[in-house]
Amino acid sequence: MSPTVYLVSGANRGIGRSLSRPDVIVFAGTRDLVKATALQTLQSKFPGRVHLVKLTSANKEDNEEGVAKVKEIAGRLDVVIANAGISNAFYSSLDVPLDAMQEHFIVNVLGPLVLFQASYPLLKASTSNPKFVPISSLAASIKVGTTIPLNATAYGTSKAAINWLAARLYHEYPDLISLPIHPGTVDTDMLSNTIPHAPELIESFPMLTTEESAAGILKVVDEAKRDENGPRMISYDGSTLPW
Repeated sequence: MSPTVYLVSGANRGIGRSLSRPDVIVFAGTRDLVKATALQTLQSKFPGRVHLVKLTSANKEDNEEGVAKVKEIAGRLDVVIANAGISNAFYSSLDVPLDAMQEHFIVNVLGPLVLFQASYPLLKASTSNPKFVPISSLAASIKVGTTIPLNATAYGTSKAAINWLAARLYHEYPDLISLPIHPGTVDTDMLSNTIPHAPELIESFPMLTTEESAAGILKVVDEAKRDENGPRMISYDGSTLPW
């Protein structure tokens, strides 16, 4: 049985690095290959199983060149996980700067879109059911995310937009499993930057290690079936979340 071929963007930090597992072929995307020392270690430890590719969010040339490397080595993609994202603007809707909104939409929405556009030809070559998995957030839920006591208009609206895109891809491409996944409240740099703005969130949502979150995400991805799982947003624990 041939190994599953993954492409993971934002693989140099947090969840992305944990998703780079040795039992599959993983193309780990990062915007700075020189600084990705942990990924370099993985590549040395698992030669032929982990490959580094340069991916810059919403940069069409970078994404196309990264996918070209995948094609050269593996010839196909089975799973693409759009993990690169930002959350660094904690303002109310009245006060949020427009440049912060723009930055979040470029990275969190255009980033996955450009990655999908570049990778879909190789997803079509998959020998199984191809999967496109944007990492979403509970903050994207219009029912739940809008009630969370955190000024995160830029982040929440951008993640809601990527949910819409994921649902639309499900309807546009019948051969594709398109599945946005909430990774949980994960102990990463992004969470560390968020806590000072809403310390009570840690009391409401249990914190996960990157390994715990990654294990849940991979289980959901491995078990995903088009008829059962789409279009909907799934949590790392397999539960369905409201749009």
